[in-house]
Amino acid sequence: MARMAIRPLTVFRPRAGKARLESRDPRAARASREEAGERRPAPWPLRLLAMLCAFVFMVAFAVVLARLTLEPSPASAAIAHTNLHPGRSLRLYLSEPGLRDAVKQIGGNLLLGVPFGVLVPVLAPRARGLWKVLLLTAVVMLLVEFAQGALITGRAFDIDDVILNTVGALVGHLLLGRRMSRAVHARRSRE
Repeated sequence: MARMAIRPLTVFRPRAGKARLESRDPRAARASREEAGERRPAPWPLRLLAMLCAFVFMVAFAVVLARLTLEPSPASAAIAHTNLHPGRSLRLYLSEPGLRDAVKQIGGNLLLGVPFGVLVPVLAPRARGLWKVLLLTAVVMLLVEFAQGALITGRAFDIDDVILNTVGALVGHLLLGRRMSRAVHARRSRE
């Protein structure tokens, strides 16, 4: 006895998708995307240029970061101390009579994190969510602080530096990183 294939009651018919609309009338497709709230990415030459610029800036930032944080400082070997308690260094900076040193330390650490919040979403589209950027920044800055504490004379691990760098990445991501990422990379559809 021959077996018969069982067919479903409904026949699969593809919907008139974006590809069909675009092939018929590009203006109508653009209007339907705008109505749906979708953003169109920049043209590919502009996206390529933006990613290349972001890569160059990230390399330059890595060089600056290494020069600022991984150079030995024999003069400060006596005053460098490891800080594992969040807020301890911040209180120390703010309790000093000179406001300039506190602004230099706190502001400098905040500014060191900003490029991560701006450039990571542009260079790594899969890491463009807020939590992913913050996690990546915290991990990289933890590695830098571990290297400072273990390998560099006159430098020490400071958890407050990691926190300030991560807050700087948050600020950079919220001010500019999200917008740049959306301009360079297309949003994934949630269908």
